[in-house]
Amino acid sequence: MGKMKKKHESGAATAFIPRNQAIKKLQLTIADFRRLCILKGVYPVEPKNKKKVNKGKSGNRTFYFAKDINYLASDPIINKFREFKTYVKRLKRAKGRRDVKALGRLRANKPSYKIDHIVKERYPTYTDAIRDLDDCLSLIFLFSVLPKSKRVYVERVHLAKKLSLEFMHYLIASKSLRKCFISIKGYYFQAEIKGQKVTWVMPHKLAYQCPDDVDFRIMSTFVEFYSIMLGFINFKSYQDIGLIYPPKLSVTNNETKINDDEYDLTDLNDEYLASLNCDMIKINQNQDESQGDEFPLAEEENAEQIENAKIEEENLNKLKILFKGLKFFLNREVPREPFVLAIRSFSGEVSWDKTTALGSTYQESDETITHQIVDRPLVGKTYLNRVYVQPQWVFDCINENMLLPVDDYLPGAVLPPHLSPFVDTNDHGYIPPEKQKLIKMKLGITDTEDKVGDEKSENKSEEKILEKTDVKASKKEETKIVKKKPSKNSDSEDESEESEEEEEINDMKVDLDSPDEDEQESEQESSLSENEEEQTKPDKTKKPIIAVVKAQPKVENKNLLLKRQADEERKLSEMMIPKKNKRLYDKIIKSKKKKNQEVEKLKQKRKIYDENQVKNAKKIK
Repeated sequence: MGKMKKKHESGAATAFIPRNQAIKKLQLTIADFRRLCILKGVYPVEPKNKKKVNKGKSGNRTFYFAKDINYLASDPIINKFREFKTYVKRLKRAKGRRDVKALGRLRANKPSYKIDHIVKERYPTYTDAIRDLDDCLSLIFLFSVLPKSKRVYVERVHLAKKLSLEFMHYLIASKSLRKCFISIKGYYFQAEIKGQKVTWVMPHKLAYQCPDDVDFRIMSTFVEFYSIMLGFINFKSYQDIGLIYPPKLSVTNNETKINDDEYDLTDLNDEYLASLNCDMIKINQNQDESQGDEFPLAEEENAEQIENAKIEEENLNKLKILFKGLKFFLNREVPREPFVLAIRSFSGEVSWDKTTALGSTYQESDETITHQIVDRPLVGKTYLNRVYVQPQWVFDCINENMLLPVDDYLPGAVLPPHLSPFVDTNDHGYIPPEKQKLIKMKLGITDTEDKVGDEKSENKSEEKILEKTDVKASKKEETKIVKKKPSKNSDSEDESEESEEEEEINDMKVDLDSPDEDEQESEQESSLSENEEEQTKPDKTKKPIIAVVKAQPKVENKNLLLKRQADEERKLSEMMIPKKNKRLYDKIIKSKKKKNQEVEKLKQKRKIYDENQVKNAKKIK
């Protein structure tokens, strides 16, 4: 007889471990355990059957995978946590005894640790790190704007600011930015790095009040890890495009402009780095951008794919030089960082008042300025050789990959809706009227062409109505001629009348040799004739004259036939679906119907909104 199995000693009960047991096993405090889990990327899990895992108990507990805890136990950083705990105890003892020498000795030998090996473990390749860069950038940009407080270390804030500026310089140099959007939370940006799309939020630089319900210790642990990770990414990114890291700017490298006695070069380099308006020194200044090789065999095999790739590349190259040749000037009220990043990433030139910050390249009086970005009513001197626009114009131009007309973005004008570039209209189904207008503008369709098209369609409909009335009148005359009562005087008169009626009917009928009209019109005529013949049926008492008429060819609507055939094929294919796949098919159909219903709701909402806008405009007048 085999060994008897005991309950909760195999299966799900051994695959998971509660948090309390994990802390006892690792011999750490709960704060150190949380910190270790964040650094190593180990998170709690929710078992499918909690009762089995919890050994028959139904209480709420936090569980981890047992293999994850075993993985944590072998990390050398746990010893550093224990050393730091010992260091804190000794420091407290020295402070209590007021031993100044011991305090100095302990602070000089404060234990420290590195998490470089953890970053390499979690992200073995550069592409893996780029895929997980969204949360990293959002948190680093958030900490870069935090004020000085007791909850956050100032060194972390300065490091986050430095890393975020370095990353923005890389985006400008590599032209990697693709989409921008302004929201209440901040500025949303999307970049494409090594084929991976990275989206993050840059917060508004406003007065900040530290919330009480946020645990900044946990957030600081995340920032500690993400700062090391972003440092690795910046170093590799700068190397790939041939730039020196840490970045050295061409302004601070020029000895004729800067005197070493007056300025500290390191501080000045940081200030110019924050301006985002200076070029960086490359490893090889004469480095040429390598172009991809073309393989004729690949083109023959996948001609359509390569053609689509070429079109996408052309659009991308067009986007990268969107603001080329344009010079922008930012007013004091316009936030500098996001707009300098957006304009310079698309080959534009930008500057501001020299009293605002370092890095301005030209002043407001420069006559070569093409656009001045203003967010307040115009006051003071204005220049006729430039365009004054509101900040939204820059972001809308980037999202639509074209320079939009500035009439809707003039100072004081009511701005058009700021549409999100992250919503795919093809998947969503509903396209707002403003987006439709922009699509027509891209295709080169003007308002006059739309009006002409509408007028043409109206004229065609009027012509069809007139033709229908003419057909009705002619058919009525035909029926009257056919229903004429024959005279009873003589046989000769009857024969003559019959011959006359035959001639008239033949004259009224359409000749076979004449060209056919449109398919839809011929169908309408045939339906009208059938209805009228039914209405004007001869009485049984009267004997109608039978006339021989030329036969007309039966015109069939090909589109209608094709549609019927497609419907029949679809129904047959639905009948052939196996039962196990039928549920999935029904779910897909249900989701499509639900999507169509949502689109209809949005259209109704838009209709109500437009009606209310018209009513409000009338009330104001």
